Amino acid sequence: MSGHPGGAGVSPFKQPKAVFAVAFACVVSFMGIGLVDPILPAISHELNATPSQVTLLFTSYLVVTAVAMLITGWVSSRIGAKYTLLAGLALIVVFSALAGASPGIGQIVGFRAGWGVGNALFIATSLAVIIASASGGFVGAIILYEAALGLGIAVGPLLGGLLGNVSWRGPFFGVAALMAIAMIATAVLVRPMPLPERTTGLLEPLRALRHRGLLTMSLTALCYNWAFFTVLGYAPFPMGLGAIQLGFVFTGWGLLVAVFAVFGAPWLQRRFGIARTLYANLALFAVTVLVIAIWTTHPPVLVTAVIVAGIFIGVNNTVTTQAVMTVSPVERPIASAAYGFVRFIGGGLAPFAAGKLVEHTNIHVPFYIGAGTLVLGIVILSTAHGHLAHSERVQASGVDETAGAGDPAPKVTISGRRRPRWTDRPGARTG
Repeated sequence: MSGHPGGAGVSPFKQPKAVFAVAFACVVSFMGIGLVDPILPAISHELNATPSQVTLLFTSYLVVTAVAMLITGWVSSRIGAKYTLLAGLALIVVFSALAGASPGIGQIVGFRAGWGVGNALFIATSLAVIIASASGGFVGAIILYEAALGLGIAVGPLLGGLLGNVSWRGPFFGVAALMAIAMIATAVLVRPMPLPERTTGLLEPLRALRHRGLLTMSLTALCYNWAFFTVLGYAPFPMGLGAIQLGFVFTGWGLLVAVFAVFGAPWLQRRFGIARTLYANLALFAVTVLVIAIWTTHPPVLVTAVIVAGIFIGVNNTVTTQAVMTVSPVERPIASAAYGFVRFIGGGLAPFAAGKLVEHTNIHVPFYIGAGTLVLGIVILSTAHGHLAHSERVQASGVDETAGAGDPAPKVTISGRRRPRWTDRPGARTG
């Protein structure tokens, strides 16, 4: 790995075919986050559903994703990373197709929950696989992963808008088809990886949250995701735009997510360090959400602020993911599952809460609360200075204290002594 925290001099895009196969699947998977944005008003109109009922498409998907994160390590340590990826992809194909064929909002919400199980299996495992298989080091792998996330978030709304202009069912069938292609590419190009010597327990992600650094970063991410998914899940309603126009708005937003995840975040982290980058980024995001709260009923201001929010989301995604993976000695798959569990709870509950708040107050209140949660996130983050400094030293040194099962780097103690790798031992299983 590059000794530089930003991974300077190493291109994250020079990778084996298997890495690009998983990255492509990541792009399609992350399309599912923004895919439904352009069709939320259409679904509400076509199925006679209230906005709060429609936001359950986010809530069922993300809350189930959060809970299912807890079983990802248990599954992957028994059947292997490749087959966990394939299982997740298969579930997404099935449930996205069923959602597209559903006759009512209740069925769609239920099938989005099944989609969330597949999403959890895929997301938690794909990050570990990319890190384990990528060339150019840990930071380059994270940047590639965040590039896939940003591209998926950018393309998802555009695809949703174009297909949704024909029928609200189109985006669901589109994801099913693309995920089937990704599943075939993963089956052909990704080789089975060695299974760990020990299997992961169901409660290990929860136990991992006893580490203060990981818990603090996870709670900060919960606050950030509350604001993020309040904007993503409810902002389309007051814009008053059609499916294609909404698709273009959220594509512009997603492109900024991708650009600042890949290029902006590494530069800012090199220049200012992890802590100052995150503080400033969360503060500017809070100001942007406050602008949305004040001018919610002014579409030009609302659209501009939503697009600009992509900058802060992109920076936060990359810097936070790198910090989470190096802030504690917890194995990466377990850290990823624990972090995903906490942050997706916030993302899942926020859109539904926004809908209910609007029904009982007014359309501005959810966004004021979103801005407030970001301020709370800054306060929580301020309690973890020592852990952030440790994470920065780990990233700068290239000494990997968090490598887990399936990672190519040896797991080391804090003193730097090498522990025997399970891949060095005779009879290591593969799957």
